[in-house]
Amino acid sequence: MLNPDLKLNPKIFNDDVAQAPIRKGFGEGLVLAGDQDKNVVALCADLTESTQMIFFKEKFPERFVEIGVAEQNLVTVASGMAAMGKIPFCSSYAMFSPGRNWEQIRTTIAYNDRPVKIIGSHAGISVGPDGGTHQALEDIALMRVVPNMEVISPCDSIEAKKATQAITKTGKPAYLRLAREKTPIVTTEETPFTLGKAEVYWMPDVGIPQVGIIVTGGLMHRALLAAKELQDQEEPQRIKTKVMNLSCIKPIDVKAIVALAKECKAIVTVEEHQVAGGMGSVVAEVLSQNFPVPMEFVGVQDKFGQSGTPDELIEHYGMGKNSIKEAVRKVLKRKI
Repeated sequence: MLNPDLKLNPKIFNDDVAQAPIRKGFGEGLVLAGDQDKNVVALCADLTESTQMIFFKEKFPERFVEIGVAEQNLVTVASGMAAMGKIPFCSSYAMFSPGRNWEQIRTTIAYNDRPVKIIGSHAGISVGPDGGTHQALEDIALMRVVPNMEVISPCDSIEAKKATQAITKTGKPAYLRLAREKTPIVTTEETPFTLGKAEVYWMPDVGIPQVGIIVTGGLMHRALLAAKELQDQEEPQRIKTKVMNLSCIKPIDVKAIVALAKECKAIVTVEEHQVAGGMGSVVAEVLSQNFPVPMEFVGVQDKFGQSGTPDELIEHYGMGKNSIKEAVRKVLKRKI
C-alpha cells in the first residue's frame, strides 16, 4: 500500500494519472526561490525554454543572463557571481553541463565551495529521439565524486519544485538532475521533502517485506506499479516489497538505507543512468560498510543510448516495470 503518512497522489495507479515534465517543476520552483531571495540569479546556455528557465527570465529579466552556447563560461561566470554574494542557477542539457564543463565545475565552483546550482536537464535515456549523444547516462557518477557537491534527482515535477527551493538555502554547490518527458505525478504539495532524507513510498499491507526497492528520478512510477503487481499476485508467487524514494543521492541517507536492508535482507536499485557509478553504486558502498545484502541493479548496463521513443528505450535498456519485477525475483532467490 502507499505510505499513508506521506500524502502521496491517490491516483497514482489510475490509467489517467496526471503527468508533467520534471523540468517544469524546476522552472516553477526557481520563480518561487526568486520571490523569496533577491540574490537568486539565473544563467542559461541558450536553452531557456527547454530547461524551463523562461519563467524566471520573464519575471526577473534584470536577474537573468543569457550566456549562449558556452557551457564552460556558463559555470565560471556563475562561480564569480556566487563569490560576490549571489545564488546562481545555471541550466543546460545534462550532457553539456556537467558533461562538457566538469573541470570548470570542479575547480571554480566545488573547489571554492561556491553555492552555484547546476541544473542538468534532459538527463537519461528518455530524451528519446535526440539520440545517444544527447542522453546523459553518466552525470550522477560525474557529480557525486566531486567534494562539496550535493546531488538531487527528483521523482516528479512537484518534488523538483520543492528541491529547487531547498537547494537555494544550503549555501553549497548542488547538481539538480531533470528529465525531459512527462512523468506521472507521484507526490502532492503535502508530501514531505527534506534534503538528505529518503522516504518509503510503498509498503506491504501486512507482513514483513521481502525485498527493498530503492529508486531515484523518473522511474519511481514504474517501480510502484511493479511493487503493486508483485503484491497482487496469488500465493505462492506473491512478493512483498518496500519502495524507497532516494531523490537525494548526496548527502545520502545512510540510516534509512541500512534500516531498509536490515528489514528486507535484499535490495534492488532502480535508476535511469549507467549502473556503474550511479545511485546503485552509492547504495552498494553504504551497505558494504554497514550491512551487506544481496543486490540487483536496474539501469543501463554499460551501453550508449540511441534514438527512439522514451517508452521504447526504457524497455529496450531493461528499466521498465517488468524488468524491475524480474530483478526483485532474481535477488529474492539469492537471499540467505
